[in-house]
Amino acid sequence: MTDRIWDQFLTDRDKEVFAASGFGAMADWGERPALLIIDVNYAFCDEESMPILESIKKWRTSCGEVAWEAMPVLQRLIDTCRGKGIPVIYTTGIRRPDNWDSGSWTWKNKRRQEERKPVLTSDGRDGNEIVDAIAPGPRDIVVHKQKPSGFAGTPLHSYLQLLGCDSVIVTGTTTSGCVRATVLDAFSLNFRVTVVEDGCFDRAQASHAINLCDMHAKYANVMPSDAVIDHLNTLSQGMFDLPSGAGMTATAAE
Repeated sequence: MTDRIWDQFLTDRDKEVFAASGFGAMADWGERPALLIIDVNYAFCDEESMPILESIKKWRTSCGEVAWEAMPVLQRLIDTCRGKGIPVIYTTGIRRPDNWDSGSWTWKNKRRQEERKPVLTSDGRDGNEIVDAIAPGPRDIVVHKQKPSGFAGTPLHSYLQLLGCDSVIVTGTTTSGCVRATVLDAFSLNFRVTVVEDGCFDRAQASHAINLCDMHAKYANVMPSDAVIDHLNTLSQGMFDLPSGAGMTATAAE
């Protein structure tokens, strides 16, 4: 992995500093990972692949076409983990109908007032619903959150403890926002962290690349999906006591 997505944004001095200071070393894998899929919902992806400047007219948080470029990668990762019995955990947002609980989210975006009238999909679904292309199955876990990190104010940490996980493989959106926040909290909780480079996306190209660079330097191994899947395939079958799925409605083909 000599050519990285962030190389084009780094100065020669930056590269020398990273090399001299020792940042970016490859950490060991954990032995019991969970796959985290951060906020791959309609509000961030739209209902189909569309140029971002068109998509954000309706979905102001959309990442446009790059969301759909990542979808086949996410499908492969999900299928691999389900086949191995490795936990698949999704996060997505949740709000009161009156939007009172938006809190600090209202401070930094001038289009926030649009949420007084909820934006819905063409068939009337909330934008926080996870897209059908990677919809959760009955044995998967969905965590609802209100802040960037999947850990902030949620039961995610306790679920990982219940499963006996020592590591997380992080995907989703946005790389510079909710993905990064989740990675930093996982790192701070002493989980080993892998970020799937082509399984994450962002609305800003420079933010995507530089945040991958920064996470790889200090908090996580940033790796391509092929390498991550190769590793997952070396793990033992059925290590985890997953939810049975009994009584759940299947929303994805398994």
